[in-house]
Amino acid sequence: MRKLLNTLHVMTQGAYVHRDGETVAVKIDSETRLRVPVHTLEGLVCWGHVSCSPPVLALCCEKGVGISFLAESGHFLARVQGPVSGNVLLRRQQYRSADDAEHSLGIVRMIVAAKVANSRIVILRAAREVSDPTAAAQLREAAGKLAEIGRQALQAATAEEARGHEGIAGRIYFSAFDAMVVGNRETFVFRGRSRRPPLDPINALLSFAYALLRHDVESALESVGLDPAVGFLHTDRPGRPSLALDLMEELRSAIADRLVLTLINRRQLGESDFSTQDNGSVVLSELARKTLVSAWQQRKQEEIMHPFLEERIAVGLIPYAQALLMARFLRGGLDAYPAFLWR
Repeated sequence: MRKLLNTLHVMTQGAYVHRDGETVAVKIDSETRLRVPVHTLEGLVCWGHVSCSPPVLALCCEKGVGISFLAESGHFLARVQGPVSGNVLLRRQQYRSADDAEHSLGIVRMIVAAKVANSRIVILRAAREVSDPTAAAQLREAAGKLAEIGRQALQAATAEEARGHEGIAGRIYFSAFDAMVVGNRETFVFRGRSRRPPLDPINALLSFAYALLRHDVESALESVGLDPAVGFLHTDRPGRPSLALDLMEELRSAIADRLVLTLINRRQLGESDFSTQDNGSVVLSELARKTLVSAWQQRKQEEIMHPFLEERIAVGLIPYAQALLMARFLRGGLDAYPAFLWR
């Protein structure tokens, strides 16, 4: 397993990222505030009104450092990536598998079952942590329903049937999400998932965390030579990174949702960290964004035992490990794709 490198997030509005020899430098108000050797980076994320010089773009592309441009809200805008390192045979097999209904079905079943199982684990952990007996009972009931749906997903006769199970599981999971929120109930109340735009602080945090996860998953797929745009669970759509979204489904609840719940329940964020725009969209303050990114980076350094590889790896390497396993499966080295299961 490779070494976990850093992802540089530039969030100060008006910042200018430029090249200084073999380092990536960040200039704010005409003063260079940060220099990072490019060989220590695996990604650069520019948030909002942050600009990059052509030389630093060239340096990052040359060294295999992917660059993502996101709106301040976390909405994806663009991505710059150098030459693809993987061989064309792997991508050809990926495209053939995506067009093969039977081959795709096996992958879709595993991804949906893993998503449901991981959502269930998050709910069960929360049920043990909440002090309200009514909330704990609601969470245990939701976990029981998810267990049954997970079994059904593994038996799905078609990919469309599996997607139906995923949709039902998602509704059950998010219907129980509010019961997992125990900190600062005056600010944090969850009434359902809203995406574009997020209409409350929790949805704003979830969307932001998913943007962080998307960057990491896309980078991982590109690093092993897979095409992030061609998936199995998510069908093709222009501009949509379907395979990245597939792998994200395995990881959303265990990594992104758990992090958001931790920040809320530990009262690391409050009412002053959010504002509502004229269109009803709720956005994070710059301080809140930095708090979430800092917590994200710390979380990525933690180690877990990978259930399939049976070795300890950093949380930040889970997307890379799953991308490797997907590539290995598509090449014929595994009988089935081992989707990530949280323990």
